[in-house]
Amino acid sequence: MVDTPRPPATLADVAERAGVSRQTVSNAINNPALLRPDTLARVQEAIEQLDYTPNQAARHLRTRSSHLVGLRLGPAQEFTANMAMDRFVHALVEASREAGYHILLFSGGRVAEGELPDPLGGYDDLLRSTAVDAFVVTDTYLGNPQTVGLAQRRAPFVAFGRPWDDTAASHPWVDVDGAAGVEAATEHLRAQGHERIAWLGWQPGSRIGEDRRAGWHRSMATHALSTTGLEAAVSDTVDAGREAAATLLDTSGPTAFVCASDTLAVGVLHALAQRGQKPGADVGVVGFDDSQVAQVMGLTSVRQPLEEVAVHLVAALRALLAPGRPASDGVLLQPSLRIRASSVR
Repeated sequence: MVDTPRPPATLADVAERAGVSRQTVSNAINNPALLRPDTLARVQEAIEQLDYTPNQAARHLRTRSSHLVGLRLGPAQEFTANMAMDRFVHALVEASREAGYHILLFSGGRVAEGELPDPLGGYDDLLRSTAVDAFVVTDTYLGNPQTVGLAQRRAPFVAFGRPWDDTAASHPWVDVDGAAGVEAATEHLRAQGHERIAWLGWQPGSRIGEDRRAGWHRSMATHALSTTGLEAAVSDTVDAGREAAATLLDTSGPTAFVCASDTLAVGVLHALAQRGQKPGADVGVVGFDDSQVAQVMGLTSVRQPLEEVAVHLVAALRALLAPGRPASDGVLLQPSLRIRASSVR
C-alpha cells in the first residue's frame, strides 16, 4: 500500500492545534510582540509540530516584500575552465536561504546575431512587476550600464565586485583582492627557485585582469626581477593560453607561469605536454579560481572565498532592505593559494 503524502499544513490547522484563532496565529508570525509569552509559545510549538510554512504569496501581497533577490546570469562560456560563477551561485543560494531569501535567476533575453546584449535586459521586467526586493550584480566595471541604470531607477542592489574608479558609487559591494592572490602565487614560485616568471593575462580593458596582473608585477619588482618579454595578453580560452605559452617559451624561456585564470593555466599545461615537459619539475604553473578542473589536474591555483563573499553580500542586502539601518561599506576579502604538483619542484 502506497502512503498518500500529507498535504501541507494550513494556518487553520495551526490555529486548531494551538487552540487559538487564526488571527492569533497570524500575529504570532508577523507581530509576536502582541501576544502573551505563553500563547506565543503554544502557537510556535504547533507550527513546529505541523511543519507549517507561511504562504509567501499572501505575505507578498500584504507587505510588498517577496523575499526574492534577482541575479542575472550571462551566457555560458565555451572552451574555458571557468566555473567560479557556478560555485558563487550555489554559495549565494545557501546564504540567502539561511537569511530567509531566495535567489531568482534570470537572463538578459535572446540576442540576435551581430547585436550587442541589452545591459539592462531582464531588469526592467522584474522592476515593473515588483517580483524581487533587490538585485545582486556581478559586473562592476566603471560606467557599467547595469549599476548606473539600477542606481538611476533607485532599485536596491549589492555588487560582487568593486566599483573601481567610480568614486561616486554608493552601493554596497564585496570583492576579492586578486592582486594579493597573484602576488602570493608569484612569491610561491619564487620560493621554488624561479626567477623568470611569466604572466599570462587577459586582453586590455578588464579591470579584474589588470588588478591580478598588478600582483605579479609587484612581486617581481620586490625581488628586482625583470618582466621584459615575460607577459602576454590573450582571450580567456584554453587554445589562446596554449598558443601564448608556446610563444613565450620559444622567445623568452620562462621557467614558470602565473595565469589570470585556470583556463589559461590549462592552456599552459597543454603547451608543456606537447613539448614533453612536466609541470612543476620542469616549468611551474599557477592558475586562478581553483576550479574543479584545477583540482582534478593537480594545478596550483588561487582560490576565491566565494562562500564568504555570499555571506557578506546577503548581510549587505539585509542592511539595505531594513528601514533605518545604514548600508554596509565595501568589503575586500583575501584569497588563498592551493598548492599542488604543477608548481612544486
